[in-house]
Amino acid sequence: MRVGCGGLPPATTERESLTTDTQLTDEQSRAVAAAIREELARRRISRQQLAEQAKLSLSTLEKALGGRRPFTLATTVRIEQALGVSLRKQAAPAEPKPQAPAGGGDVAPDSLGSYSRRAVSWLENNYITLRPSFGERGAIYAYRTEIEWDATVPCLIFRERERSDAAYAQFGEVAVPNQSGHIYLVTNRSGQHRLITVSRPTITGELYGILTTLLSGRGSALTPIAAPVALLPIANIAAPTFGRIGEADVNYETYRKHLQKTIDEPFAVFVPA
Repeated sequence: MRVGCGGLPPATTERESLTTDTQLTDEQSRAVAAAIREELARRRISRQQLAEQAKLSLSTLEKALGGRRPFTLATTVRIEQALGVSLRKQAAPAEPKPQAPAGGGDVAPDSLGSYSRRAVSWLENNYITLRPSFGERGAIYAYRTEIEWDATVPCLIFRERERSDAAYAQFGEVAVPNQSGHIYLVTNRSGQHRLITVSRPTITGELYGILTTLLSGRGSALTPIAAPVALLPIANIAAPTFGRIGEADVNYETYRKHLQKTIDEPFAVFVPA
């Protein structure tokens, strides 16, 4: 068989010529996006450069990396040729999901707290997630988090939306153990974790706690970072705003008070060095 750039198959084989517009599954698209971001960081090239090398529009690439549209086979093949790696091999098979317990599709696995859907239905909601901005002192970063039941796992899952840095939007599973009285939003991608630990909701539905993640620096540098976090039911804010929120924003003072409440109550304790 003929091979193209970097030892990869050419852009269109006899089989692929009929299916190049086929869309990858959501899980495959997420895995391809993660592999592309890793390659960009490792090679220290921009998305614009990759789009030009792959003969794609930057908008198409951004939307696929941000999860706003799935990758197609044709797009994936072009990017594979530009990078000289097989993204589809990295994307398949998809990461296995926890096995459903024998009781059926309405009880979460032991690893997530063995909760039933009925017992945690009060968590299913759209939230505004608030944390301090990592790039601008005094500013607040706001985005939307959806928590809903996924019967295929089964468990509560979360997904982040309305992020100005859409390529870093997180998704994962929600653990609700009885022992700690806290709720955990867990991202685990190939062993790399991001964790949000929050209290049970207040009487008005807010959740407060700590975010533990990695701060992206220059090139491929990543630094562990922790910060207070608050999740507010979106219905509690008349006109929610998203992105980096400065003092001029109509919601700044409300958002700031909620973040400060995390520390003042305290829902979370930050020990000085």
